[in-house]
Amino acid sequence: MSELDNGLDQEPPIWAIFGDLMTGLVGVFVLLLVWALGFQLELSQSLEKEIQKREVAEQRRQALEEALADPLAAGRVTLRDGKIGISGSVLFSLNSAELQEEGRELLHTLRAPLQVYLGENEQLLMVSGFTDDLPIQKGNLHFRDNWELSAQRALTVTRALIEEGMPADMVFAAAFGAQQPVVENSNSESRSQNRRVEMAPVPRVQNSESQVP
Repeated sequence: MSELDNGLDQEPPIWAIFGDLMTGLVGVFVLLLVWALGFQLELSQSLEKEIQKREVAEQRRQALEEALADPLAAGRVTLRDGKIGISGSVLFSLNSAELQEEGRELLHTLRAPLQVYLGENEQLLMVSGFTDDLPIQKGNLHFRDNWELSAQRALTVTRALIEEGMPADMVFAAAFGAQQPVVENSNSESRSQNRRVEMAPVPRVQNSESQVP
């Protein structure tokens, strides 16, 4: 037998090479399948978490509407995007930060259901003051501009809620002046809508020290 014949005899059969190739391809296919299944599972879990978040948000919105059912039905407050709006004319007279009796009675009605809602959801209440776009009249000895007026009105409502029994660590004040109007300041009626106080539940910031085991 020649050396050439011996060399040919030592070469692996073609079916063995094909088998190795198929084994490698099956391995790659299995890896791709495992990756696809893992990705699909992760996507499904992310979608489920998002659905749960939306359900919780919807439950909180419904709970807040139930707590505010009476004043909403009476038209004394509005609820838009989770924000409770109270017309400035209900709370204050024009260019004033002194709480009117009607406004104090309304805050007395709202305090208890708001406090329960905030406690159950571990949230804070942000009280925000807003004005229209008209500048403060010259000669006003109390406020230099709309920023100062909106700030004082927010503080007045915040203090009134605390006086009614709201824990001081559950509520805080913010001022926006003439910024963020709900409608265009085109006439007296639209400006009256922009003169308002809003109360919005916001997440409570967790103390990082309390999270240390």
